[in-house]
Amino acid sequence: MPAKSDPAELGDVEPLADSTARQARRVVAAHANDADECRVFLSMLGIGPSKLEA
Repeated sequence: MPAKSDPAELGDVEPLADSTARQARRVVAAHANDADECRVFLSMLGIGPSKLEA
């Protein structure tokens, strides 16, 4: 049975730290079978690909 989310609890969620998002991207990339699957997993986690710095 899926967990029910309380809208009041969703307001308590803090933004993901940059270092945590970076680590999550690396784990997803290591376990994905290809680039499309990696993009899907990152999208599911809400941490799309990082922006390249100039």
